[in-house]
Amino acid sequence: MNTSQPYIPRAGERIVSSERFQSSKRAELKIWWREIDRVLLFLVILLMAFGAAAVAAASPATARRLSTIDVTLPDLYFYWAHLKWQFIGIVTLIGASMLSRDNARRLGVLVAAGALFMLILVPVLGSEVNGAKRWINLGMRFQPSEFLKPGFAIALAWILSWRLRDPNLPVLAIVSGLMGFVGVLLMLQPNLGATLLFGGVWFVLVLLSGVSIQRIGALIGIGVAGFTATYFLYDNARNRIDAFLGGGTAFDQVDLAQRTLLAGGWTGSGLWLGVRKLNLPEAHTDYIFSVIGEEFGLIVCALVVFLYLAIIARVLVRLADEENLFALLAGAGLVTQIVGQAFINILVNLQLFPSKGMTLPLVSYGGSSTIAVGLTVGLLLAITRRNPFLTRETPGLRTILPAKGALVQKVGRK
Repeated sequence: MNTSQPYIPRAGERIVSSERFQSSKRAELKIWWREIDRVLLFLVILLMAFGAAAVAAASPATARRLSTIDVTLPDLYFYWAHLKWQFIGIVTLIGASMLSRDNARRLGVLVAAGALFMLILVPVLGSEVNGAKRWINLGMRFQPSEFLKPGFAIALAWILSWRLRDPNLPVLAIVSGLMGFVGVLLMLQPNLGATLLFGGVWFVLVLLSGVSIQRIGALIGIGVAGFTATYFLYDNARNRIDAFLGGGTAFDQVDLAQRTLLAGGWTGSGLWLGVRKLNLPEAHTDYIFSVIGEEFGLIVCALVVFLYLAIIARVLVRLADEENLFALLAGAGLVTQIVGQAFINILVNLQLFPSKGMTLPLVSYGGSSTIAVGLTVGLLLAITRRNPFLTRETPGLRTILPAKGALVQKVGRK
């Protein structure tokens, strides 16, 4: 017989029952599902599903290339590993998307600070792969620049939004100085592709924040001068640009990527029936778009491009009525980060851009990069969360169309 006495709470002590706790969690999930951009989430999951199929197609090529006499990798080695990383990436995505807008901003700034600190350590503690020192090994090898991407966009948006508090704050000088510092650290690796991507995000946010045309022109001039200096000072960048302008050779990896992309025609050769992918380096990462072309066809390649365009359109629709300047800038910066990297990768595969060593986000195989992309999308979903029952009284993003700088003025009056 159970002789234990029932628990009697002390005076003033609150008891939270498990039923009440579970009810609270269910309510939070309902609110999250109501406020989240479900269309954007669906587009992202669809791209990740395409990515799983693409990595399954590319895995045999990379597994055979990396196999040795002593160790033979199974053909689907990278596919099964990719599914594990995708699961972690989705968990990260969902977790970040449940944050409030303020907490997403705080997390983004903290991630930016931590990743920037690790980026400073790369020249000292980093490990070199294929002539570039971009990775740090802390039990798991990762690129700090991958995690800096979402944090950088949010940090810049946060700093630029300070103009609403005090128009005299030198926010342009601060974000330009931060961009210059990050660019120097990236070029020490060297990593010209990431530098261009970060520069693109910086330019988009500066443009949307209402900076005058004269200042933007001056900044463009500085950027062109910096790119020109890069060509003359960095052999790796010069060699890749020269190879691109010269058209490459039959043994050039960009030329191989284009040949692989076109080998399948419109409908593709079929899953695991591609042959050219076997000679393609980094088939599961940098050149996975070419593998999609060979095995699934150009029609599927066009569908992948359409999905990225749909993500841009969906985020713009979401931001069109946004009345919070930080949210508008952060959302625009994050989607620029994701889709900008995607189109650089696609242009490289089409031999329309010099080789940059960039993966195709949400599609390519990756470990820490998959987690970083999941974090980026999760923060984007958190920042664009909206109560569907609230009406918007400001025209949001549309204010940048009629007059320069109207965005800051209108949002500032709110």
